[in-house]
Amino acid sequence: MATLDTSLLSSLNQTSTTPSSAAASAVSASGTEELNDQFMTLLVAQMQNQDPMDPVSNSDLTAQLAQISTVSGIEELNTTLESITTQISSSEALQAASLIDKGVLVAGDAVLVGNATSTPFGIELEGAVDDARVEVLAADGSVVKTFELGALDAGIHGFVWDGLLEDGSQAGDGAYQLAVSAERGGEPYSDLQTLSYGVVSGVNQSESGAQLDLGPQLGVVELAAVRQVL
Repeated sequence: MATLDTSLLSSLNQTSTTPSSAAASAVSASGTEELNDQFMTLLVAQMQNQDPMDPVSNSDLTAQLAQISTVSGIEELNTTLESITTQISSSEALQAASLIDKGVLVAGDAVLVGNATSTPFGIELEGAVDDARVEVLAADGSVVKTFELGALDAGIHGFVWDGLLEDGSQAGDGAYQLAVSAERGGEPYSDLQTLSYGVVSGVNQSESGAQLDLGPQLGVVELAAVRQVL
């Protein structure tokens, strides 16, 4: 199983600014220059018309000069952040598109059985445990299969159920629920997450970023929700 490659589009960050962002930068730069000119005009007018008996103090003049420097810096920072945001959005969209028709593990507690095969599942542990157990539950809540996993390290662990029940018979087609329990140092350990399998059938772009369509069972999830690519 291969982990999600977050560096898939690292080369994108080395490309130059796109035409649209370049146009936005030009507009921003023009606005900053105009603001600078207006500020300097007002400052010169103030200096020319100040009271000779009560001139502007050095501290006041320095403060006013610092204001225009601050405004200019903020404009440049905003332009840089817009460029970074654009690059991140493009990177997410392309990375999400590369996952179409691939299987992924995301947070969930379902495992599907069909045609004598079952979908993979996983467990994500924040820390190592001394003993872990997975129970497969039928729709009525009864336990139909138990996996004694023993000690596991921190991280993501993937598993495949052969679809056989405790008595050796084949499980019927449908959705089953996973129940995971673990212990560490003789105490129950709850800092874990069960993971379900889904195939990426499509990609949506939303205000929050790229979203993956995993079908009716798991629905639509954010790209960041993918814990492992299978």
